Amino acid sequence: MTAWRGPCRRGGGLHSLRGKLTLANVALLALGIVLATAVSLMGMRHYLLSQIDSELGEMRTSLSGLALTAEQIDSFSALALVRERIAPPASDDRPRPDSIVTAVDADGRVKEFAGFAPTDTQRELARAVADPGALAAADEPHDITVHGTPYRATASRLADGTLILIAASTDALHTGVAKALKLDLAVGTALLALLAWLTMVSVGRRMRPLEDMVETSSAIAEGDLTRRVPSSGDPTLEVEQLRVALNSMLHQVESAYRTRERSADQLRRFVADASHELRTPLSAIRGYLQLYDKGMLSDPDDRKRAWERVMAEADRMGRLVDELLTLARLEQQPELRFREVDVSRLVREAADDLRVQQPERPVTVDAEGAVLAHADESGLRQILGNLVGNVRVHTPVDVPVHLGADRDGEGRVRLRVSDEGPGLPAEDAARIFDRFFRASGGPGSGLGMAIVRGVVRAHGGRVEVRTAPGKGLSVTVTLPHPL
Repeated sequence: MTAWRGPCRRGGGLHSLRGKLTLANVALLALGIVLATAVSLMGMRHYLLSQIDSELGEMRTSLSGLALTAEQIDSFSALALVRERIAPPASDDRPRPDSIVTAVDADGRVKEFAGFAPTDTQRELARAVADPGALAAADEPHDITVHGTPYRATASRLADGTLILIAASTDALHTGVAKALKLDLAVGTALLALLAWLTMVSVGRRMRPLEDMVETSSAIAEGDLTRRVPSSGDPTLEVEQLRVALNSMLHQVESAYRTRERSADQLRRFVADASHELRTPLSAIRGYLQLYDKGMLSDPDDRKRAWERVMAEADRMGRLVDELLTLARLEQQPELRFREVDVSRLVREAADDLRVQQPERPVTVDAEGAVLAHADESGLRQILGNLVGNVRVHTPVDVPVHLGADRDGEGRVRLRVSDEGPGLPAEDAARIFDRFFRASGGPGSGLGMAIVRGVVRAHGGRVEVRTAPGKGLSVTVTLPHPL
């Protein structure tokens, strides 16, 4: 597998999913704080202005309801003038009065009362009100600025036509709103910082399974097909589902890769075994053909012998190819034709065939009655044929052979073929199912027992061999119990 190293680092910048989620949460909270601050400050400003306007309205209503004249309010104005006169000298640093009251004529000129001239603040109030008559006729106070200080002003018309201007400072209101805005900004900034930190921590904990998936994918790309995504301590449903699905996919990928490697290895082994085993008959055939081509087989007997040898080697090649193809099909797990098969009948028929081929060999059969198995009949015949063929080829003709079929304690069908021949040493017995293995270089292709194991595995059963030097060879095939 080609090695690949992908990005696998924890954290990430603003372009990472963690950074984007954090920015999104912070942006939403910032928007909420801005909206909440704007609404609260507007509500507070509206409430305080309503209070000031209410006080100004009560004063205006009181003056209008009393129907006073300019002479009658002389004392009232005098008090205001005295308060203004006895106050410290005006300066830019001195705070302005909270309220200003002055009287103006119809032309907007400030009137004198009690021999006191109007103060600068009163004149500035008169100048700030461009149209006192319109202000008196208005239902709501207006915003004005006196010496740079914001005021709310209203006017009341007296019985003799004199206009009384009344103004209340809103400087405290604006100062309070500014302080509240600064406090909200400070608290909002702290909340945004806290949210950003909590989001980074929470998202980092939630994103850890995804980072584990990245690390696992990188490890698998580098060749470690056994890696899987571990389960986190507190997984969310979606992440856990993704982890399970990814692990299932990785298992399938590993299985497919192992299967491909196994198939490639089997193909390489098949080609190597076929090349090795076919080399000898091909060399023999080529040799005889060269002799014939060079005219060295002039004698009819020599030509007949050469022809027989060529045919024998060709038959051997055919059998090798057939057996190799059989093994290849077995390794591909072919679809067998399962049905109820009487194994005892197959055993008796195999014993009869052996008696015909070697009449002098003692053959005993332990397969009385019907022993039914759910199996492929042609496969079982091939198993018996190969096992009996091994006995026939590798043991003397006077060695007794025992064939049997029965059931074990769990109801599974057992098929046995044993002989009393020379047996095999332990090292040869361990390799008896290997391809092209022939004990002591004996006859045969060395594929018979490999085919037996392949057919048994295709049935889901198992095959066991018991042997020892001088104690013969016993092969037991156990077929699985049908469900």
